[in-house]
Amino acid sequence: MNIFAKISNAIGGSLFGEVKEMITDYFPPDMNPQQKAELQEKLARLEMEKTNSINSALADAEKTLNQRIAEQEGTASDLKQLPVIGRVVLFLRGLQRPLWGFFAMYLDFFWFTTNPVFTEQQQTALIVINILVLGFLFGERTIKNLSPLIIKVFGGKQ
Repeated sequence: MNIFAKISNAIGGSLFGEVKEMITDYFPPDMNPQQKAELQEKLARLEMEKTNSINSALADAEKTLNQRIAEQEGTASDLKQLPVIGRVVLFLRGLQRPLWGFFAMYLDFFWFTTNPVFTEQQQTALIVINILVLGFLFGERTIKNLSPLIIKVFGGKQ
């Protein structure tokens, strides 16, 4: 879940849902079912309008953020304008993910097959490299799901 979805949920969804539940819990006892239904319909419409408004604002914020990043860092089409260097930079930028992935695989293979003697600092660096590469390749959710196992495995050595 990205940051904009979290903000939307915090601002709109859960807060408005709680207010709506509170209002419906305190309907006057003499209110007839038709009036209750009308009020619930108005609340649902208001909730939908607020959700649409929040989603629109968040979409605008994300669009503005993407535009700002493109302005500050440039885009691939900007790099293509440089005859040779631009294409080399694009190539290197595209090569970075596989290089780090293969580098981490090589280090892990070396670590698990040759039984090397690493210092504590080198082991920590290897673990950090693995977490960064795996997080980059497979996403934040994978790291969050594996973090208890990582702590159990590496926390027991101390």
